[in-house]
Amino acid sequence: MQKDFLKEYYLVLASKSPRRQQLLEGMDVNFTLITKDVDESFPESMPLEHVAPFLSEKKANAFEKNELPDNFLLITADTVVIIGETILNKPGNAEEACAMLRLLSGQTHKVVTGVCLRSKDQTCVFSESSDVKFGELELDEIQSYVAKYQPFDKAGAYGIQEWIGYIAIESVKGSFYNVMGLPTHRLYLELKKFVSNDKNLSAYPSQQK
Repeated sequence: MQKDFLKEYYLVLASKSPRRQQLLEGMDVNFTLITKDVDESFPESMPLEHVAPFLSEKKANAFEKNELPDNFLLITADTVVIIGETILNKPGNAEEACAMLRLLSGQTHKVVTGVCLRSKDQTCVFSESSDVKFGELELDEIQSYVAKYQPFDKAGAYGIQEWIGYIAIESVKGSFYNVMGLPTHRLYLELKKFVSNDKNLSAYPSQQK
C-alpha cells in the first residue's frame, strides 16, 4: 500500500541491508531495490556523529540522474556504532566481531543512522541517534553468537533483533528501529516534509536551486 502523499513518486531504496528493506516494507511503502557498491571511507578529522549522514549522502550521490527512474525518490542510509572516541563499522571476520562485542560488553554506546532523501529537485540529509546499554557478556556467549549469527554485515557486530538483543541489551534510549538501521518514525515525518517541499519547488520553478 503506497501512502497518498508518495503516490507521485517512484521510490528507490539503495541498500543491501535486509533489515532496512524489512523496515520500509513495515511502513507500507512500495519501493524498488537498486544497489550499488560505494566506497565508504570518510575524512579522519570528521566528528564521529557526522560520519553516518556523510556516508548516506555519499551513497545517494553515487547515482547519476539518468540511472534512476522518472519521478524517483531515492532513499539511502548508513548506520555506525560509536563507543567513546571509537567508531565501529562492520567487522571483517569473526575475530573482529568478537573484539567489538567485548568492547561493547557492560558499556553504553551510541548508534547513529544517517539517511539521505534525494529527488530530481532536492536533497535532504538527516540523522538519528540512540543510546544502547549492554549488560556484561561472557566470552563464550560472544563466541557462540558470532559463530551462529555471523554478524559481519552489521555495524558493531550485532543485531538488536537477534538473540544477543534479547539477552544482553538492558535499555535503549531513543528509537529501537534506528538501532536496526532505519529511524522509521523520523523517516516518515521527513518524507512528508520532503514531498511538501518538492511540490513547492515544482510550483515555483524560479526558486529551484
